Amino acid sequence: QVQLVESGGGSVQAGGSLRLSCRPSGWSFSKGCMGWFRQAPGKDREAVAGVYPGLNAAYYPSSVNGRFTISQDNAKNTLYLQMNSLKVEDTAMYYCAAGGRGCLAPEYRPEYWGQGTQVTVSS
Repeated sequence: QVQLVESGGGSVQAGGSLRLSCRPSGWSFSKGCMGWFRQAPGKDREAVAGVYPGLNAAYYPSSVNGRFTISQDNAKNTLYLQMNSLKVEDTAMYYCAAGGRGCLAPEYRPEYWGQGTQVTVSS
């Protein structure tokens, strides 16, 4: 059974930074796609970062490109999302995701989801 546990959310002022962490169990990075999504109230869930093992490439939508960075620490079995220069519009529930296909595109459809961690950015 795959479980994804996020941490690192919180409240920050605009311009600040946060780093989200995702600890998977029953899943290893070599198995395939992993990524991060977010969902703001009243909006659809959207992919904000995706990575495929063994490829030196990642996906970011234009709304976060240059500000967010996805990375993984194999030794710690942890996926990260470093978020810099945060904006009020980045406020959302953030979800870790794994499996599925298409993680290097906005149409990524994961198999597994975490429970989410809230990020709130104030002006």
